[in-house]
Amino acid sequence: MAEGSNGRRRFSDKWGKHELDVLAVLSSAFPQWLTSRQIAQRVKAYADSYGELADQAAKAAFAKQFQRDRAKLAAMGIAIESRQPEYSSKSEGQDFASYRLQLGDEPRIRIQFEPQELPVLAAANYLARSVSITSQQNQQEQEQARKQPRNTPRVPQVPVPGLGLDSIAPGLGTQSIPDNLVKVVEQRRFTATVQTDGEEIHVAYTDSDDLATFVLEHPGAVIMNPQEAVDSFKRRLNAAIEFKPCDDSSKTTPVPVSEYHPASVPEQEEEPTAGRRTTTPYQTGSEVDRRLRLMLFLSAHLGEEFKLEDLAERFVGEPADETDRKKGIATIKKDVERLTTVSDDGEMAGSQFFDFDWTLLEDEGIVCATNSLGLERLAGISPQYLSLLTASVSYLAHSPVMPEDSRKQAESLYQRLHSLIKPGDSAWLSLTGYELEPPCYTAVKEAIRSGQLLDMEYTDGAGRTRRKLVAPAKIYVDEGVYYAAVWTGVRREDVSPDYDFPEQQDQPSREKKHPEWQTLRLARIGHLEVVQPVHPITIPNVPLSELREWSVDNGTPAEFITDTVGRSFIRDLPYATVEPWGDGEKVHLLVCSDSWFVAFCIAHARHIVAVGPETLRTMMIARAKHELSLFDENK
Repeated sequence: MAEGSNGRRRFSDKWGKHELDVLAVLSSAFPQWLTSRQIAQRVKAYADSYGELADQAAKAAFAKQFQRDRAKLAAMGIAIESRQPEYSSKSEGQDFASYRLQLGDEPRIRIQFEPQELPVLAAANYLARSVSITSQQNQQEQEQARKQPRNTPRVPQVPVPGLGLDSIAPGLGTQSIPDNLVKVVEQRRFTATVQTDGEEIHVAYTDSDDLATFVLEHPGAVIMNPQEAVDSFKRRLNAAIEFKPCDDSSKTTPVPVSEYHPASVPEQEEEPTAGRRTTTPYQTGSEVDRRLRLMLFLSAHLGEEFKLEDLAERFVGEPADETDRKKGIATIKKDVERLTTVSDDGEMAGSQFFDFDWTLLEDEGIVCATNSLGLERLAGISPQYLSLLTASVSYLAHSPVMPEDSRKQAESLYQRLHSLIKPGDSAWLSLTGYELEPPCYTAVKEAIRSGQLLDMEYTDGAGRTRRKLVAPAKIYVDEGVYYAAVWTGVRREDVSPDYDFPEQQDQPSREKKHPEWQTLRLARIGHLEVVQPVHPITIPNVPLSELREWSVDNGTPAEFITDTVGRSFIRDLPYATVEPWGDGEKVHLLVCSDSWFVAFCIAHARHIVAVGPETLRTMMIARAKHELSLFDENK
């Protein structure tokens, strides 16, 4: 037994595969529960390091190492459930916990994937594994853990990442993940459940301001959990109701944000602790990770024959040259040899974990495995993970975070996966800043193609709904958000006399370069009906760039005052100007979207004390009160 100078047991694993031993031991015993002592005796690395757990030091060292290995397997997609009592190194004589694999009550799902689907599938798998679904499920689990008797089995409630996907999609782990997707996901460290349009969406976000902006940009959306995120959003709404009026005067000459360098104030940002995730790389590249994926693949295809060269391409990667090809084959062959030494009884020789046709392997380079100690149960994915994976594919198909060609491939894959999900089992997700195609996207796109009009309800920044009859011309994406350029010059004579023409349609537009054009956020379009014009509508051809430029140049002058100097969110306003103002700063800017400014100020309301002009301040207060009323309705 290895022992350090301080008397603590030192873990020894010269084979570097004890995680696989743990998996083999628990798989061969399923559905029985194994105690900590039984696991320590059967896994060779544990037996070598901790012996029979005869003393307190060995027990404590083993408990720490096993929980570490258990977490590694969970991160790879294999959960180990436990039942109490849990072992504590501080409690003399306390009984050990018992453990077994978590396989769930429903069988794993096996799907046949085509090679061309693997890039999108790999990206969706990365997204599904990265965006942890916490919120209410975690809270329920913690609540149940406090109420349940100590001998009640503890089963994780959150869908476990599906490493078994590798067993039915060989080569998945060698796919590259788009850099843009990795960057976007890594920046969003928290998750919350948001209800919108009657559906629950798991939203990954950067901070509390980011989540508040997302909710405010989706009319009718309500944060469901975690409670910390709910409370944080309510604090912003209450702060927005207290906004003071702000005039448009200046005490000094405001300077551009880029040239303004005040003394920075450290910000004590409130961030939810529940819902926080620790990102796990999709592919670690470690030998254990690769061998685990290979192990599950062979377990799912017992008796089938695979060339070493094909396995190397699937699990090591496509070779660049002949040298790489030979190196990959040698790596897979070594992995196969290592898998034969994984044991379910602590013995290195004579293991029955895998049986291989060695003659076939040596003479023809073909791998044919039999007998996997029941690991074929882990091949495939659970219904819960299929739901999360399908949601990820759907997001990639309807979000500008992916290239157009990949989105088309994702849409095709989504249709197939969605057909395997039970009605009502879908779990949707979204990333802040890169929204899904809004529900009206398809209808607007079809109206543009067919030359039809749209009778729609549009929600403004204050949460008020207005009815419009428009001729949609273009859909575009700006900073991950969908917009439509619409022509509002439709007249009564353009539609049937029986049509209920909107009264506000006749209201005169303010003077502007393009008075009959408007850009609308698609997510703010609510109820919508297609209207057939009585004759073809001729829409003036105005470049989209000209419309956007006009909006910026002719925006509404607005101001807000912060509580202290150096607030970081001011740096996100590149065209604004700033000047010192009391204890804080006054920011001047031109607002081309009233709804954006309303959402921005409410999202940062904890650090804003005054807003102008009065029309926008009134909209903010009305919107904040409206959002608070939604929480009361959902109690």
